[in-house]
Amino acid sequence: MREVRARLQATQVEYISGKVFFTTCSDLNMLKTLKSAERLFLLIKKQLPFNVPSVSKGKIFYEMQRFISDDPESWLNAISIWKNLLELDAKKTKLSQGDANPQKRKRGENDSIIAKKLKAEQMQETQENREHQLEKPTEEETLEQGDSLTEREECQEELQNDVAKAGDILNQKDLTFRVSCRCSGAIAKTLSAQEVGRIIGIALMKQFGWKADLRNPNLEIFIHLNDIYSLMGIPVFRVSLASRAYLRTAGLRSTIAWAMASVAEIQTGAFVLDPMCGLGTILLEAAKEWPDVYYVGADVSDSQLQGACDNVKAAGLVGKIELLQVSVIELPLPSESVDIIISDIPFGKKFKLGKDIKRILQEMGRVLHVGGTIVLLLSEDHRRRLTDCEGSSFPLNSKGSHSDEPGVEKCLILEGDTCISETVSSSFEASHQECLHKMPPFGSLVPVECYKVSLGKTDAFIYKYKKSSSSGL
Repeated sequence: MREVRARLQATQVEYISGKVFFTTCSDLNMLKTLKSAERLFLLIKKQLPFNVPSVSKGKIFYEMQRFISDDPESWLNAISIWKNLLELDAKKTKLSQGDANPQKRKRGENDSIIAKKLKAEQMQETQENREHQLEKPTEEETLEQGDSLTEREECQEELQNDVAKAGDILNQKDLTFRVSCRCSGAIAKTLSAQEVGRIIGIALMKQFGWKADLRNPNLEIFIHLNDIYSLMGIPVFRVSLASRAYLRTAGLRSTIAWAMASVAEIQTGAFVLDPMCGLGTILLEAAKEWPDVYYVGADVSDSQLQGACDNVKAAGLVGKIELLQVSVIELPLPSESVDIIISDIPFGKKFKLGKDIKRILQEMGRVLHVGGTIVLLLSEDHRRRLTDCEGSSFPLNSKGSHSDEPGVEKCLILEGDTCISETVSSSFEASHQECLHKMPPFGSLVPVECYKVSLGKTDAFIYKYKKSSSSGL
């Protein structure tokens, strides 16, 4: 929520169960810059969930068909917006490619220089031939200008043809589509995703005359049905936003890594350390977004550091990120020398930590200066061990007990006149407070923010700590 407001000047921002809805006037290039979102959709329709337990299967099928037939205008409006986005992006790409052709510009400049030299030589010839010789360059210049105008006209004509083709595809009945469906909660116990997709597909063919194509469609329709909402949208990009071109080897999910760096509130000139950097995903995400910072990654594993080194080279960040082979419980750094520590604590599947979590936090606390920040990704087991280590709970100060940014995995653009509150749901606030109170302070490290995030089959917690003193509470 914080990112779409800051980066896209988004309005009408709403958070519901892992999704952020918002309205924006940003173009595709700006939308591509989102770092916290897994995928981005253009919203077609959102409504209350289907009342599964109280109706028959046939009744549910009928209600799903009405999802489309009752409001075809919202579908056509969404597809028109989607088409316009693609057309504008195609125009900008064509124009930028034309402007970025230095060889053509250089040839034009050279031709102009040669023409001027010829003109100067001709002016030095005899008086009686002056008029004729002056007319010739004028004709050459006119021809050059004519060629230039012809090239621009051809470029504009190509753009118009591309736009017209795109318009024809979407205006005619030969548009092809595919339905991707996800069901969870009560409806998943009654209907499969395949059944829902088939019902929606048949309704779309009947309503608009479109054709189904599962392999290479013009349009993909995304449907998500659960106990909180029923919604449909169009993926804005075919490739997930989480797929970073600058990451050679994937480690931690890039969206989670960026979110952790964002929570850390990195400032220019800071010393940022990841003492268990693995493949370096957190450092890469941070260095791409906040470049004027000193980054150091440490790990004990040769293979992990080699992967991190390859990633740093592939991302063009050599010299921006330093890598060290050291143990997290024996960091070769002076006490209170680090501004920010960000780290994904291994969950124990590949690397066993056991009871070392306490020693790890003690060493992190030692090298962090007073007022510094630690952002950690912790498993439920980590959190339980830390709670057991401390054995008591401390009240939180009012400054650190509230945040308005949920752990986001999906984003959707909301288009239309629907008025939406820009507040986070009370259920999220309640879970946020509960999450914080379950993690007591650890020595001088006081938890100030907590976000529950999904890593697929596993849930985890992003914890933000502040160091309150050098000698403990």
